Amino acid sequence: MAGEESTQRTPQALTEEQAEQMLAGMKEVIRAGEEMRKLRAEMITVFAGFGWTQERIAQLTEMSQPAVSKQMAKHKTDELRTPMQVSLDQRDTPWLEGRLWGLAEEISETLDETAHCTRYVNALTRRKKRFTPQNTDELRRLVEEDLRRHRTELSDSYQAAYDEISRGLDLPSNVTTTTSASVRRSIAHQIQRDQLRG
Repeated sequence: MAGEESTQRTPQALTEEQAEQMLAGMKEVIRAGEEMRKLRAEMITVFAGFGWTQERIAQLTEMSQPAVSKQMAKHKTDELRTPMQVSLDQRDTPWLEGRLWGLAEEISETLDETAHCTRYVNALTRRKKRFTPQNTDELRRLVEEDLRRHRTELSDSYQAAYDEISRGLDLPSNVTTTTSASVRRSIAHQIQRDQLRG
């Protein structure tokens, strides 16, 4: 019996490589969580700029009203009173990237997750990929491929939206805005999706 117990394998310690991989995964999750908290805080100021009450913002963000109040207190009153422009036709790069992301997500869902852009969209949504010029170019290439291959399954509005977004990204405007790039991307993403569904 004792001999049998002694021959059982005891678990070995993690290798440095395994530990490094685990920690890298944790860092990704932590970083994504921190980015989402920051984005939510910035969105609170945008919502306040639209004139929404703290109570309504608390409901939308699933936060307590004191927490919303605390976030709003961190920002100047003037910032809270300036409503952000939300028309689809804006030419700054973060806005166009958000529109591209929204278009790609709609293509992915319309094609039941079989689109070429699906994996990229999922990586962006989970914050595993960031919007860099290279990543934006790659997403454009994948969206172009989906539009070309699935012409019959996608309405003309998808191609029209892509053409407009693509022209804007090729000739970006020097528009300056006080709203952060991540907020502008998120809002443009949602507006683009709503427009395609409309």
